[in-house]
Amino acid sequence: MVQKKKKSSSDVAKVESDKAAASPPRGRGRPRAFEPDEALSKAVDVFRDGGFAATSLDDLSDAMGINRPSLYGTFGDKRELYLKAYERYRREMNEKFLPVFAPDLTLRAMLKKLYSTALDIYLSGDNGPRGCLTTMTASSEAMADPEIRTVVQNALKSTEQTLAKRFEVALKAGELPAGSDPAVVAQLVAATINSLAIRARAGLPRSELEVLANGTIDLVCAR
Repeated sequence: MVQKKKKSSSDVAKVESDKAAASPPRGRGRPRAFEPDEALSKAVDVFRDGGFAATSLDDLSDAMGINRPSLYGTFGDKRELYLKAYERYRREMNEKFLPVFAPDLTLRAMLKKLYSTALDIYLSGDNGPRGCLTTMTASSEAMADPEIRTVVQNALKSTEQTLAKRFEVALKAGELPAGSDPAVVAQLVAATINSLAIRARAGLPRSELEVLANGTIDLVCAR
């Protein structure tokens, strides 16, 4: 009886090495066929046009250019996607409004730039004026969803706090009437911004919206 020769450890290592050389290296998975941030930007547009409840996952999938499994895998369900889209919207708005608070602007010039920037945003949209995502969609969802309610409240407070700091500077510089409360002035200015968003979405012309904006400016800057 002939016994088979037992392979040494060096022989086994050589065989494994030869197999590895003959086999192509495995890939690390299929690369994403979409850019998540770009897809999220498109989701923002869809939510701004149609709101939360009326927007379907098919609407989002089509606009974002990804299939539903990829949508779920990257962003979660519709609610999770909405929260991520809203967060992205807030970052974008903060960047667009940043020049409004340039320190070299007078209070009146700052307010004019504030409302002009807001109108540029609220009156834009391929399907007509879209207003503001916070005012037009997030605030309505806040009624039933505690997390969205908190997000909206934080967004409103953040806007008012940023304005109040600017009005504190204006008060010290004599640009506001003596005795003005910067926090109250901030609420008034922010309320006008929200009103502009609603009126823009309702289709009112820019000229009419500018009358409201200029009236608020005159009221705030009256001395």
